[in-house]
Amino acid sequence: MSDTPPDHLSTNPRSPHFDMDVLQRGIGIRFKGRERNDVEEYSISEGWIRVAAGKTRDRHGNPLTIKLSGPVEAWFQNPAEPSEEKSADAE
Repeated sequence: MSDTPPDHLSTNPRSPHFDMDVLQRGIGIRFKGRERNDVEEYSISEGWIRVAAGKTRDRHGNPLTIKLSGPVEAWFQNPAEPSEEKSADAE
């Protein structure tokens, strides 16, 4: 796994941009110079994040989200674990 987070990532399991392995490492997001912990989805290249709009829910029980535009930075909060193949070769 690389040390660069994906360009587009979502926390919604039904999204095509959902990746559990990446999310388990933890993703830090800085939007307009401020760290955000409430990001549902982001795109670095397109320059937007999607966040929940309060406690409002749609008719299916999913949180309503709003899209905010601006500069987005992302990083991994936890380092990558060494792969088992590399450790097996070292022995």
